[in-house]
Amino acid sequence: MRVLISENEIQKRIQELGRELSEKLPADILLVGILKGSFLFFADLVRTISGNPEIQFIQASSYGSATVSSGNVDLQISNKISFSGKHILIIEDIIDTGLTLDKILADIQKTSPASISICSLLIKKGDHKEKYPSLFYGFEIEDLFVVGYGLDYNEKYRTLRDIFILEST
Repeated sequence: MRVLISENEIQKRIQELGRELSEKLPADILLVGILKGSFLFFADLVRTISGNPEIQFIQASSYGSATVSSGNVDLQISNKISFSGKHILIIEDIIDTGLTLDKILADIQKTSPASISICSLLIKKGDHKEKYPSLFYGFEIEDLFVVGYGLDYNEKYRTLRDIFILEST
């Protein structure tokens, strides 16, 4: 494994994102963390956003124990979460194929939220910036399989402080 993005780079970019989100989004926002991968990013980011946002979580997965998406998204959203009429910021670890995010957006849009924005720590190069108009992101990366800072391979490597390229499994 080799470091792609250092802990210092991550923390610096999170501070910048927090300022940008605080300036551009409503103060009465619902922050929705996508588990498990975003948990470290989510925790660090929410502490940089001004106001007193509401916090909720959704669990999603499409990788299982592979390094490529299965194409099947397993999504768990509590029926106790109310999205209707709310400004929502979805906080993701990585936008890869976009399948997971598309499924989440489709489910939330059915509930008539006031607005939906997205913040992802990483996006893989592609058409994501055009596909998701209200997108904030930390870093754009090549099509690599990465681990660390919440991102995993088969539930391993989440607690690494840097983001690493997993070169072999």
